[in-house]
Amino acid sequence: MASGVSQLTAYSAAPIEARGLSKGFGGKRVLNGFDLNVRAGEFVAIVGRSGCGKSTLLRLLAGLDVADAGRIGFGEGDGGGDGSLVRVMFQEPRLLPWASVIANVEVGVGAARYEKSARRRALEALEEVGLADRAGDWPAVLSGGQKQRVALARALVSRPRFLAFDEPLGALDALTRIEMQALLEKVWRREGFTAILVTHDVAEAVTLADRIVIIENGVAAREIAVNLERPRHRGAPGFGALEEIILGRLIGAAAPA
Repeated sequence: MASGVSQLTAYSAAPIEARGLSKGFGGKRVLNGFDLNVRAGEFVAIVGRSGCGKSTLLRLLAGLDVADAGRIGFGEGDGGGDGSLVRVMFQEPRLLPWASVIANVEVGVGAARYEKSARRRALEALEEVGLADRAGDWPAVLSGGQKQRVALARALVSRPRFLAFDEPLGALDALTRIEMQALLEKVWRREGFTAILVTHDVAEAVTLADRIVIIENGVAAREIAVNLERPRHRGAPGFGALEEIILGRLIGAAAPA
């Protein structure tokens, strides 16, 4: 791992291999033999039309739900979705309103939050997301973007090998969303975890991902490598062309036969 990695990092990134994942709800098949390989430390974005199974896939990979068929592996040790290597950021920050900011971050340490080192680790994580000076505040006084920064710190403090993002920026205003995208990229590059982002925002996917996977009919219909220099922005050469390719595929998938 590159020099400059913070003391938060304790584990190597996890490779992910999913084979033949199938999942249905009420007789409707959402995923149908889905295959996916993610390299250790890679940032992959999952896009697709509403109801295509993006969040279902993420929940399966994170161990929050169980597939009807198929297998998920995480390389050496194959810890699976037991919580020892995976953390999830949701669209809602899900903070405890009766607990201070630092206490919310300490929750991410798990059973070890009662150890003396938990407070130090929580402060390190808050510093990582630029909120060390708000450690004693209550969630109610934070903005939406600040609450998501706390949620990110709570995920980082557990030293995840795989961090799953389920539309974590979807409820933020445009400017805050751009700022948070930059923070997610900075933290990912610094900490080195494997990242999978589910998003409806194609520009966000191009901004953050090494590779974009498009879901159609319950399978990975297309994968697009994003070979653009980081950090990225909409005006960068090649950015708009990639957006058009992905949007064209998504719109075409919705067109009547």
